[in-house]
Amino acid sequence: MQSMLAQDDLAFKAQCEAYAQGELAALAQKLGEISDVPDALKTSLAQSGIYGPLFPQAYGGQGVSAVRICLAREAIAGVFAPADTTFAMQGLGGYPIILAGSAAQKARYLPALAEGKRLTTFCLTEPEAGSDVAAMQTTALPDGDHFVINGRKHFISNGYSADMGVLFARTPTADNPKAISAFIVEKGMPGWNVDHRIALLASHDIVAFEIKDLRVPGENLLGPVGAGYKTAMQTLDLMRMSVGAAALGMARTALKASMRFARRRVQFGRPIVEFQAISFKLADMAVDIQAAESLVYLAALKKDKGDPAAALHSSIAKLHATEAAFRCIDQAVQIHGGAGVVKGAVVERLYREIRPLRVYEGTTEIQKLIIAAHLLKQAKNEDV
Repeated sequence: MQSMLAQDDLAFKAQCEAYAQGELAALAQKLGEISDVPDALKTSLAQSGIYGPLFPQAYGGQGVSAVRICLAREAIAGVFAPADTTFAMQGLGGYPIILAGSAAQKARYLPALAEGKRLTTFCLTEPEAGSDVAAMQTTALPDGDHFVINGRKHFISNGYSADMGVLFARTPTADNPKAISAFIVEKGMPGWNVDHRIALLASHDIVAFEIKDLRVPGENLLGPVGAGYKTAMQTLDLMRMSVGAAALGMARTALKASMRFARRRVQFGRPIVEFQAISFKLADMAVDIQAAESLVYLAALKKDKGDPAAALHSSIAKLHATEAAFRCIDQAVQIHGGAGVVKGAVVERLYREIRPLRVYEGTTEIQKLIIAAHLLKQAKNEDV
């Protein structure tokens, strides 16, 4: 599928791979597993030019491109997952401003985000509102020329390191008591408190927020009151397929590591790659990777072309690629045997890093519900 991409996209792919395998790999070796975004990583990502496809050209980017977002995530995720998380959050926290921001909001925030001078995040999930966004309990109530926000957010990636974020809250009106709106919030605003850092299987910057009497100027409202739900869903529609791309990058790393190990590991007088049990595992991994690549980039191409079916294909790509990558990495650990479960081994690290991707931005089960809903809608349309 990648052979069908335009030459400038392939050039960007080569740029991302060179950065990932060179500077980023060396930085990953130096930093190890981290629970925030150190200045060295922030500077490296900013100088790499990798944020380009997340932002319009008018604000310092290359133009928003789902294909290039996927190429970037595929290149870096298998090398250093915290870099991939930072890239993803820059997209999740920046795209709502692209979609719904005023000219003044775009001019104020997007150039610094595109240059990587500021980090942002996406504050949607709550303790009782994960996939069920309608259960959101955080409220933003008007008070003069401000909104006063109270509530909690949970599982917010890069929430500790971010300089700002897009926060979603319920803004009840007479017409719509469940209306949700989006706001730009900045660190330093009294009432936005990072009160709990969460430890995961694979360490990265992820936190819970307490939001207490946070006064946000009305000018920080993104779009009209009540438009936040649509903005959030459109943002996820762009970024969801790229979760599959990140999984694809991790699976590729696992296959390469497994090939190297299986060729040099000798048992019963010959390299284990010569045993059918091992060669079949490698073959299954290659098939899963090829299928995942096709689905991810099909979805990305559809998104960039404005195809109405892009949302369906994004869910298909996310579901298959994350599940396939998990299978690949599980087999990689099995091929490595005891060496695969040693703390710090490449495949051991990947095993912990791939698991959350089957949950982030909609679990596998949620993707199945989305896909089924699209199929049902299509069937009803065909019956008309």
